[in-house]
Amino acid sequence: MPDIRIALTDKTIAQLPAPKDGWYLARDTDLKGFFVVIGKRKRTFTVQGDLRQGGKRASSVRVSIGNAGEMSTRAARGIAKAYLARISQGRHPRDDKRPEAGSPAPNGACGGAIAGVTLREAWQRYLEAHLIRKGRSEVTISGYRDHVERVFAEWLDTSLHELAMDPARMAKKHDDVTRENGPYMANGCMRTLRAIYNHARKTNRSLPADNPADAVDWNEEERRNTGMGSADLGGWFMELASLENPVRREFHLFTLLCGSRPAALQQIKPNHIDFWRRTLHIPKPKGGRKKAFDIPLSRQMILCLIRAIRLGRQMHPVQALEWVFPADSESGHLAETKEDREILSKWGNDLRQTFRTIATAAGVSEIDAKLLMNHAIPGVNAGYITRHKLLENHLRSQQQTISSAVFTALGASITQDRALRDWLGRARPRPEGTVSAGRQFVVRMAAGMTQGSS
Repeated sequence: MPDIRIALTDKTIAQLPAPKDGWYLARDTDLKGFFVVIGKRKRTFTVQGDLRQGGKRASSVRVSIGNAGEMSTRAARGIAKAYLARISQGRHPRDDKRPEAGSPAPNGACGGAIAGVTLREAWQRYLEAHLIRKGRSEVTISGYRDHVERVFAEWLDTSLHELAMDPARMAKKHDDVTRENGPYMANGCMRTLRAIYNHARKTNRSLPADNPADAVDWNEEERRNTGMGSADLGGWFMELASLENPVRREFHLFTLLCGSRPAALQQIKPNHIDFWRRTLHIPKPKGGRKKAFDIPLSRQMILCLIRAIRLGRQMHPVQALEWVFPADSESGHLAETKEDREILSKWGNDLRQTFRTIATAAGVSEIDAKLLMNHAIPGVNAGYITRHKLLENHLRSQQQTISSAVFTALGASITQDRALRDWLGRARPRPEGTVSAGRQFVVRMAAGMTQGSS
């Protein structure tokens, strides 16, 4: 193909056709001597100019800047201007091995093509090499993606060097997000940007050492104290009993009884439940697969799971084959667990805080509560505790203590209130019968039978 002359941008370069054979040049209409070499498999930013000695042309110099698939046009153009300036001074661009790493070039470009990495490129590497490779949960990845691809959408094709050299831009963005989305979201977005920049700098030492996120004045964050005490549970159970969707009702109850993060519970499957051992396996909690753990099940938790499975089979028979809490969603399981506060006043992490509050009131030790919630234990004690050795007896006993405290708080209402009685009042079998029935039910469900037993 013959050479062409166009205004070079990321978009126009991406739209250029690949040649059937050989290569051709796409020259920039704005900057003389700056062009892209278009090959069958690669597109390379390049600069060309005449070296002069004594006012006369001595030789022509052509120098590649970098792969167009790995750096932005804006960054490449900045480097091209620096190279052309050297050529105009009679110096070869590669003399002195390019401008020193970290030193600013014209228009804020950084010497060396590697410093032209954009936020989009750095995010993709962070996603693949850090989040996915280390087994971070889908919910965690989704949160990072929302920050980068929604909140920082207008910066995706901006180089990290440019962001680092404009701290006022960071501070203004943090102020804008605080005003529009709240202080917690603003802080979270900047933490994400800080992590991506630090990760990118490991392989891009020419990036400035100062992280652009350090320019913001962080919003003050306070722990939300939204948990319930024993006296609050009666009213909350009444609200929950009137919830229209019974699968969601069981989900919120189970969240309260186990104290786990809702995002992890949304994705539990029937084969994660071991009714014989009375445990529920959580394969991908916050922190990824390496944080996988088993939750010991109390009698009330077993009954809750059995009800959820049976109701799920009735409401969503196809999705229930795979999920304990099925739904008509793209994933097939509950994906959104928020409720109208006027209908259900507490849900999500409110119930996680409630679990911790009830556990303390019931006399469960701080270490046992942390183990049940899969929290890290600070100090040297963590290295001397073997969690799975405590699971079968001690932790299950502590779990039963918490569940019993929850239901004891209901008092006589569990038999006197019709909604509660219909939902919970008649399901009080012995522990042994509960385990056996639950195990038989799950085995039959896995075999595709339509009838279960409780």
